[in-house]
Amino acid sequence: MAYRLQSSAPELMDLASEPAHVLQRYGIKDPNESSFAKNCLLARRLAERGVRFVQLFHEVWDQHGNLTGGVTQNALDTDQASAALISDLKERGLLDDTIVIWGGEFGRTPMVQGGNDGRDHHNRSFGILLAGGGVRRGYVHGRTDELGFNVVEQPVHVHDLNATLLHLLGLEHTRLTYRFQGRDYRLTDIHGELVSEILA
Repeated sequence: MAYRLQSSAPELMDLASEPAHVLQRYGIKDPNESSFAKNCLLARRLAERGVRFVQLFHEVWDQHGNLTGGVTQNALDTDQASAALISDLKERGLLDDTIVIWGGEFGRTPMVQGGNDGRDHHNRSFGILLAGGGVRRGYVHGRTDELGFNVVEQPVHVHDLNATLLHLLGLEHTRLTYRFQGRDYRLTDIHGELVSEILA
């Protein structure tokens, strides 16, 4: 397996076989340069080859300052490529059994931090985008108050999200237990309810 991984990697990483319109669709200006757009295209190529889990990072979202400029640049770096990945997977018949999760570890506070153009970390409310693999299309679940500070409708705890994602992967979260110090533990601890409204 290790040999097959090593021997197949050069072909996988070589984007020369991708037509110019595909590179343009993802927003890849130079296939030889690292970018989130290139990683999105590589994610599609990995999915085509049967790789089960792919994780992409865009690590510069931590706008404690320069929010306007930073988020504008992050949107330019990620929006087009993320949309291209989802539509590309759909056109190739891969989205039906691929779950795309777009999100972060937390949201940002709705108020200014430190008197400048920044925001602090915020764990009360933030958005996650889910697509494909059994997820209901065009559905928005939950709502925050007008400031984006608190969830006011249909809250989803991280345990609920994990239980739902495990369900979409064909796993029952309450049965994934392991014994530790005399107690049964699981990925969702003793919590986690299936969010059935988001299922197709």
